[in-house]
Amino acid sequence: MRVFNWFLPAVALAAHAVVCAAQAPGDSTLKIPSIKTQLNLEGQPVEITAWGTVASSGAGTFRIAMTADLGNFQENLTALMAAQLNRSDRCGERLSVERAVLVPKPPSALLTVNVHYERYTCVKALGKELVKRLVGGNGVVEVGLTPSVGQNRIALAAETREIDADGSLGEVLRSGSLGESLRQKIAASIESAVQKSASFPSALPAEVGNGLTLQAVQFADGGDQKLWLTTAGEVRLPVGQFRALSKLLAK
Repeated sequence: MRVFNWFLPAVALAAHAVVCAAQAPGDSTLKIPSIKTQLNLEGQPVEITAWGTVASSGAGTFRIAMTADLGNFQENLTALMAAQLNRSDRCGERLSVERAVLVPKPPSALLTVNVHYERYTCVKALGKELVKRLVGGNGVVEVGLTPSVGQNRIALAAETREIDADGSLGEVLRSGSLGESLRQKIAASIESAVQKSASFPSALPAEVGNGLTLQAVQFADGGDQKLWLTTAGEVRLPVGQFRALSKLLAK
């Protein structure tokens, strides 16, 4: 499924003005007005608001800085993670995400996930299959998430900060492979959603995407624990080609 990129209308709004500014003396930094778009993440509508600046640095080089407000993403996080992580195997793992909270800790973010976990095994006895619970309980997993630029796209490094769980489940989460597996699944879930929410070069036309270098990315605090994602990049494009592209995008 192709996800609509908020960056495209941003370029369309600013491109004509940027070209003019690039050819004029003085301040050539222009603001990209706030743009709202709605994404479909795991069947859940999520609204993303983004804004930024475009600046000409001469010689066909443009600096682009964007900020995405992920507040609505935070509000829908429990449902999003449940859709990706919940599972119920009769003779295996049963996992349900009860609550997920993501707060800014610039330049990173802290994710707290409350889960209920059970593991079962099936054995045959006297011609019948019996289901036996091996371990189960409630747990809280805290994971630190730090964004970075990897292969010209947003990547997330996840570090388990703390695990608090009932009895035997706590031991399994801390000492076995389950804790590491859960951390990896949580990180992959968030990384996928963040990339879709703020994809930078991937959804752009080839003329821009091929010349765009993503240089920096980090989480920011938008106030009241609202999570923002800031990105910065640079695109090299001849002014004439940029003008032609801006007319195409504006249609």
